[in-house]
Amino acid sequence: MTVMEDVGARAPETARIAEIADRLAQEFAQNAAANDSDDCFVGPHYDRLKEEGLSLAGVPAELGGAGAGLRELTDMLRRLAHGCSSTALAFSMHTHQVAFPAWRWHHQEAAKAAVEPLLKRVAAEKLILLSSGGGDWIGGSGKAEPVDGGYRITARKMFVSGAPAGDILMTSAVVEEVDGAKVIHFPCPMAAPEVSVLDTWHTLGMRATGSHDVMIEGLFVPSDKVPVKRPAGEWHPLFFMLGTIAFPLIYAAYLGVAERARDLAVEIATKRAPGQRMYARAGEMETALTAARLGLEHMVQAAERNAPSAETVNQVMTGRRLVEENAIRCVEKAMELAGGPGFYRKAELERLFRDIQAARYHPLQKEVQSDFAGALALGQPIDTIW
Repeated sequence: MTVMEDVGARAPETARIAEIADRLAQEFAQNAAANDSDDCFVGPHYDRLKEEGLSLAGVPAELGGAGAGLRELTDMLRRLAHGCSSTALAFSMHTHQVAFPAWRWHHQEAAKAAVEPLLKRVAAEKLILLSSGGGDWIGGSGKAEPVDGGYRITARKMFVSGAPAGDILMTSAVVEEVDGAKVIHFPCPMAAPEVSVLDTWHTLGMRATGSHDVMIEGLFVPSDKVPVKRPAGEWHPLFFMLGTIAFPLIYAAYLGVAERARDLAVEIATKRAPGQRMYARAGEMETALTAARLGLEHMVQAAERNAPSAETVNQVMTGRRLVEENAIRCVEKAMELAGGPGFYRKAELERLFRDIQAARYHPLQKEVQSDFAGALALGQPIDTIW
């Protein structure tokens, strides 16, 4: 993989991001069923996202981007999901890896010099950033062996959404030290000969996200490319920031899936004679969708306080669970409301029903989220609850 050819993208005006997302969603919808059926990555959609400037949306305007904030980015991803769930979810990973350094650029003066070069490259070179996802999370994964001048990395990274289109994987590895295991964070160039994408993503839903495993075999990472080293398996300020910023963006995609399912179910149901049972199903669907919307709004408001902490993460993860459970319930009720016609592939609902199931699997999964919230409520440590 190499850096994609410059397709002439320019950062759109912030006010136009929603309009562009709606237009692209209609375009992407034409390919969504075929991509799902064939486990085909949405690579051409990434080309269009770059051409329309959405890959630059979260880069500060002063550095060549659109300067969109978290609320505008969540709205963008929600709208994209109306056309293609897989595109929205995969692109949320790039979006949050841009939004995170952008937040630091705006709010942490001491971090500007560290994050500005990457943000400028995203804008100038139209880079696509990847995340190694929940498979890494706070525990880290892979091996970092200390060598002269840096580290030698051997790792297999799971759930790397958008892997076939990526330029830089933002990832980590574990180094054993005398005072315990540490996790180092570093950018991994996807074009490096030591890096390969394994064809592993064959799944129930979100089949076109290209969330393959990435194999790193002996990659040298210079010490000056390691911005953070932290204890393994413990919450760190890095993750208070990342957890606060990333998850509203990721779960915006799932809200968009639920909204699309609701609209399809209503369209199908209104072709039949109404009845009391239909009213009940539609009402339960609407209630669940409203709860999911409120959950995402709760996440966004927590993030907009711009004060990442354990308490902020708690609020974000509480909202994340509300979106998960209610978005899934909304799509289930949409299936019930549509009845038999919704069971056919051509109705699209069965694909959305499969896609929404992926909302279960991101951190913090519901049992861990409950433990985290409960420990905070009781004034107990949360350092190792993840």
